[in-house]
Amino acid sequence: MKTLTLAALAALLPVAALAHDGMHINDAYARSTNPRTAAVFLQLANHRAVDCTLQGISTDAAERAELHTHLEADGVMRMTHLEEGITVPAGEVHDLVRGGDHVMLLGLTRPLTQGDSLTLAFDFGDCGTEEAEAVVDNDRAEAAATADAAHAGH
Repeated sequence: MKTLTLAALAALLPVAALAHDGMHINDAYARSTNPRTAAVFLQLANHRAVDCTLQGISTDAAERAELHTHLEADGVMRMTHLEEGITVPAGEVHDLVRGGDHVMLLGLTRPLTQGDSLTLAFDFGDCGTEEAEAVVDNDRAEAAATADAAHAGH
């Protein structure tokens, strides 16, 4: 019986390893305070042995989804489109947070209200594509989001 149990466990190990290979989207949530735009925040986790670049995002919830960041210029924070994408080094994580890198949804196709969910498709180029659900949470505090993202998967 012991040999059979160990054999079954050994057979499942490759499946478990594959489940953690690739890019993962953790703790995705959206904020929308007007009927035209929304922002999405999350954590990108690269479980691959190579760097992966998030090149684009799509969703049926908006006409356009763009990668943005905030940069300071002359003492003023300005939102800027990240045309080159976001590179996540092999084995690392990258947080998309308020006041930093994030996803902007422009031209919403429907109003997004508290508790709604939307599906996002992430294009990582040679590293493949991933889908994730984001829930609209306009009440979420940034400190809680950062703590939750830091503990995702633990």
